[in-house]
Amino acid sequence: MSHMEDLINGLVDQDNNKAYECLKKLEEISNQSSTIYRFFDAFVEMLESDHSYIRTRGLRLIAANARWDIDNKIDKIIDKFLECVTDEKPITARQCIKALPTIVKYKPDLKKDVENALRDANLSRYQENMQALIFKDIHKALGDIEKI
Repeated sequence: MSHMEDLINGLVDQDNNKAYECLKKLEEISNQSSTIYRFFDAFVEMLESDHSYIRTRGLRLIAANARWDIDNKIDKIIDKFLECVTDEKPITARQCIKALPTIVKYKPDLKKDVENALRDANLSRYQENMQALIFKDIHKALGDIEKI
């Protein structure tokens, strides 16, 4: 198995610290090159996980590879991605929201879909204090998207 495959497999490791280290390395690689774009489908599969940390890692890596998405794979899964704006776990929802300006930067044709999902997000499932934080995240993301 290659080092890259070890990192990909490490994303779902039960040791969250190890998995997080793999995520950070893969995000760093994604900022430099398209090397891990070939694993894009694995990141999409992670969105289906029962574990919110795994969903979050998938979201972040999808966004990190938006610039390399020559096959328009994000366009095909954007609805699934946007479902995470109101993920059952507020931390995952917040990570999704924070990733959206990056997606719009590289996929401007998805801007309206993203803006609509953010504006239409029903935050009632969250406790009040978390609703306020997520609302701020949405407001910031919409502001960042407006600047793109």
